[in-house]
Amino acid sequence: MRVRRTAALPFLIAAMLLGATACGTAAPAGSAPTTSPAAPAAPAPTATPTPAPIPTEAPVPSDAVGAWVSERMSQLTTPQKAAALLMLHAPGTDPAPLRAYVDAGVSGLILMGDNVPATPPELAAITAAVRTGAEAPVLIGIDEEGGEVQRLPWDGAASAETLRGAPAPAARDAFALRAATLAEVGVSVNFGIVADVTPDPESFISGRVLGTDPAGAAERVAAAVAGERGIVMSTLKHFPGHGAAPGDSHTSVPAAPLSLDEWRAGPAIPFRAGINAGAELVMTGHLAYPAVDPAPASLSPEWHRILREELGFEGVVVTDDMLMLQHNGLPEYADPGENAVRAVAAGSDLLLYVLPGDPTEFGISIDGLVGSLVAAVEAGRITEERLDDAVRRVLTLRRSLAV
Repeated sequence: MRVRRTAALPFLIAAMLLGATACGTAAPAGSAPTTSPAAPAAPAPTATPTPAPIPTEAPVPSDAVGAWVSERMSQLTTPQKAAALLMLHAPGTDPAPLRAYVDAGVSGLILMGDNVPATPPELAAITAAVRTGAEAPVLIGIDEEGGEVQRLPWDGAASAETLRGAPAPAARDAFALRAATLAEVGVSVNFGIVADVTPDPESFISGRVLGTDPAGAAERVAAAVAGERGIVMSTLKHFPGHGAAPGDSHTSVPAAPLSLDEWRAGPAIPFRAGINAGAELVMTGHLAYPAVDPAPASLSPEWHRILREELGFEGVVVTDDMLMLQHNGLPEYADPGENAVRAVAAGSDLLLYVLPGDPTEFGISIDGLVGSLVAAVEAGRITEERLDDAVRRVLTLRRSLAV
């Protein structure tokens, strides 16, 4: 697995906050699919960080990380392993519900707009209250793209609207500043690098892409990963590419009319570039390429195989919000437990859930999800090897935060 070392994080953050500023003012903050619009971004400072070379590979984990992970896994029961594959959200600025999820054994929390208070120190206090386990800190993630999808009203770094027409170093500088802003408040994972590509202004994803052609998008995606390196973990989304699939995956399962070869020559290129640049996570989309697999990529063994074997990705595969599958109203995705089983069996390592205050509204509980996954392991639908592979990748990512 490609994992960066973070021992120098405090020094990197200090350097960014003292000398780095946005390459442009972010577009007015809009809403992500499940939250209301954020407040307008504050004005950005005027200086820019010193450009650094864009590396092509991230370091591999040390033997010490692997040894720790193996020892930890030997102590886990099957239900504990299943719980470790979950990343959840609870609304509000009270850290207690989020801390309850951590205490139940989940590996991650995702913050949405409703978790963000008025100031950075207040948000830092929330993340400090939920962070446990110094040996393998819980992952704290957020969708901070800038522009249309922006959770932090004080994020002044440039967004895709500006970066699409700027040279690649501008993307590196913007995401370096954005990463420092996130790290300052205790966020360790940014679901912020959109590797989708589309020239279609009518596409729902068009305002969020870093390029309208594969080559241009790839250059900026790789630069964005380089900017975040050593500060927060980078995520590429929405694999295998939403730009070619008309429609909104929050309300449907969009289908892309491309063959596998056409995908390789187009949408694959930004993802390959981001992976080669060292992104630690790839987020799968609830969208289909019927010529490759009629199932959504998030539930598709074939797309997970392509991601691992063709693109060489060794990090954590995280799903888009699993509730989106239920929201599309199709009967085959009505059972949250079955959706979870299919995702893990296909190759997902981390299941993302943006939950309401009462998750039972959608038939969801931690015990229910864990029970479904354990039953699937016992029935052979999820092999022990697949479960252990997923847990190992997630624990390696978490342990790398402490090294």
